Amino acid sequence: MLKSYKYKLKPTNEQIVLLNKHFGSIRFIYNYFLNERKHEYETNKNSINYYDNAKSLTELKKQDNYSWLKEINSQSLQDSLKNLETAYKNFFRFKKGFPKFKSKHDKNSFTIPQFVKLNKNELSIPKFKDPIKVIIDRKFNGLIKQCTISKTPTNEYFVSILVETEHNKLPKTNKSVGIDLGIKEFVITSDGYKYKNNRYTKTYAKKLKEHQQHLSRKIKGSNRYNKQKLKVATIHKKITNSRIDNLHKISTDLIKKYDLIVLEDLNIKGMVKNHKLSKHILDVSWGKFVTMLRYKSEWNDKKIVNIDRFFPSSKTCNCCGYINQNLKLNIREWVCPSCNTKLDRDLNASINILKEGNKILSSGTDDYRRGDEIRPTSVGTIGETSKILNNIVKKPIGL
Repeated sequence: MLKSYKYKLKPTNEQIVLLNKHFGSIRFIYNYFLNERKHEYETNKNSINYYDNAKSLTELKKQDNYSWLKEINSQSLQDSLKNLETAYKNFFRFKKGFPKFKSKHDKNSFTIPQFVKLNKNELSIPKFKDPIKVIIDRKFNGLIKQCTISKTPTNEYFVSILVETEHNKLPKTNKSVGIDLGIKEFVITSDGYKYKNNRYTKTYAKKLKEHQQHLSRKIKGSNRYNKQKLKVATIHKKITNSRIDNLHKISTDLIKKYDLIVLEDLNIKGMVKNHKLSKHILDVSWGKFVTMLRYKSEWNDKKIVNIDRFFPSSKTCNCCGYINQNLKLNIREWVCPSCNTKLDRDLNASINILKEGNKILSSGTDDYRRGDEIRPTSVGTIGETSKILNNIVKKPIGL
């Protein structure tokens, strides 16, 4: 199994300079050859692939104006070209967005595909004479496949090490659960347990607003502006880290307790169009939570089942099956007119979700997916491709 371990780096001033050179060079190569591909298509209607770019890169490094590229690990530069190739394939095959030019204000990172060594608290990578100090907070056993070094907006450096290792699976519990994802309570299980929504954005909103107002009054590019920008980034970092830590704890707890987890196939992109709830929906991060549940379930041979997003889980009485068509969002408890059962909206929904999941499993349709999850695989006509490329705004390249 391939698992990723992330550690914080403590580079020296000399190493920071070389790391920043790597970030800039990787970004430059990506932008340079993206511009070359666009120019070649617009001029001669020809397509350039990875091997053409790799050959051009070799020639580019021989030129005096670009001799500084020799200071950078060649495999990292080639990996940048592979990322560009992947972005093009995703655009043509899966109709994803056209590749964009990278900015130095975006995430800075580069990958080292080979020759990575971690000895105790030191990371050795090509082009660095001395190893970089690493803060090891958890150990691993396995073969290192590659690593990715990144820089955060708070000027911190991290390394993500991909390791081929063995995973000790969690024991089976022979229990199943339906979960309802909400805003008032984050997760409500069919057996009555509720996981709290900590509302991290709301908790730090006042402090964040104050520091952002201070930032708006500073002269952009000045030392005071940069110091205040770092303070704002630190608050965002606190919110993100707290949220992810909570998501990991809840998802791991559910995987430990249950062998089968049933949940709704939520249309999160559609839900955030509601401007009254969008901020709270994004803060609770349902999509990230479901992703964690999925890969942790695969690691431990547990099962995740999705039910139809249009299934009326909240409106259906779990006792008699009566559907309350007049149930509004602000009604948290209601009494079934058919059987007079008093129902908690969220708990009732999670029980119905579990029942529907068991029906799907018993009918053998547990691979149910809605049509909008299936991406088209056709490339499209030449005329369509030409029209899309011609409408793309040209942007200058550079560091």
